[in-house]
Amino acid sequence: MQYTNRISCIRSKLAHLEIEALLFFDMKNIRYLTGFSGSDGALIVGKNKSLLMVDGRYITQAKGEVKKAEIVEYNDKIEGIVREVTESGLQKVGFESGATSFDSYLSLRDKLEKVELRPISKEISSIRAVKDQNEIESIQKAVEISSQALISTLDLVRPGTRERDIALELEYRMRGNGAERISFETIVASGENTALPHATPGYRKFEHGDFVVIDYGAVYNGYNSDETCTFIIGSVSDRQKEIYGIVKNAHDKAVDSVRAGVSCSEVDRIARSHIANAGLGKYFSHGTGHGVGLDVHEAPRLFTKAEGYLEKGMVVTIEPGVYIPDQWGVRIEDMVLVKEDGCEVLTKIPKDLRILG
Repeated sequence: MQYTNRISCIRSKLAHLEIEALLFFDMKNIRYLTGFSGSDGALIVGKNKSLLMVDGRYITQAKGEVKKAEIVEYNDKIEGIVREVTESGLQKVGFESGATSFDSYLSLRDKLEKVELRPISKEISSIRAVKDQNEIESIQKAVEISSQALISTLDLVRPGTRERDIALELEYRMRGNGAERISFETIVASGENTALPHATPGYRKFEHGDFVVIDYGAVYNGYNSDETCTFIIGSVSDRQKEIYGIVKNAHDKAVDSVRAGVSCSEVDRIARSHIANAGLGKYFSHGTGHGVGLDVHEAPRLFTKAEGYLEKGMVVTIEPGVYIPDQWGVRIEDMVLVKEDGCEVLTKIPKDLRILG
């Protein structure tokens, strides 16, 4: 039923977009619409039928996973699309411009001379933004897997341990707990490296008085988790405690603001203004949050110029941070489920300042 409803949602957009069918290349969108979890293929959703096109490697898999689309085999993807569009007599076809290479577009254009190809991007960018119960349960399981792995790894976070060793151990334990894979390259940063929002774990050893930022996530049933924790090793200075408290308060205020109907930019404004009022605005260099689902970064986006409003069923991160070059940084991130009158925090690690080692 869920795939029928999702396909029906796409079909309802065709008339407004003034197209007869929509061609999908993004494999996450294809999975969302059909259940197919392979790594290559294309999907055409028309007014009356849907065609999942795959090569011979995926025929058996597609037949086992897909129930609401006809499965067609091709030897060459472009030739297969051209064949199906031509045989269906389509004249106006939209395509995912953000997931289509320029070379592929040129090949389709040249081979479909009588077909109008219309780039579609913004109009379908939010099709996965609102999650159903099955999606929420998969995200919750991903969170459970990742949080258990981190909790079991924290005893290793002590002076003398290297960043990369913690990252590797955490990833190993997430996989051991049932993760299909990690959501993204795990970030473990310490000392001055914590001032880099996307630091790469290196050979630096943890030292007494270091902040340690761990940004990590697991994938379960295709769905991601995403959480960032900042710890301190040994003891904390008054300035470190102050900065952590500012970021924590910004985080808490933003979480408290989340509910259906609130604008995405307003959530960002609340977190950003708190940090700015503390004189640290120039050190908060990214958006306050983003949607999480089949992609670890998807709609909606929570940033200064964000458009749109939160809706019940969206899952978003709240992740303000302060990064002071050559000193240290703090980021605090939770995933929350948007509800009518508030939100539910899905991630499990408490965000009060914790001293390790």
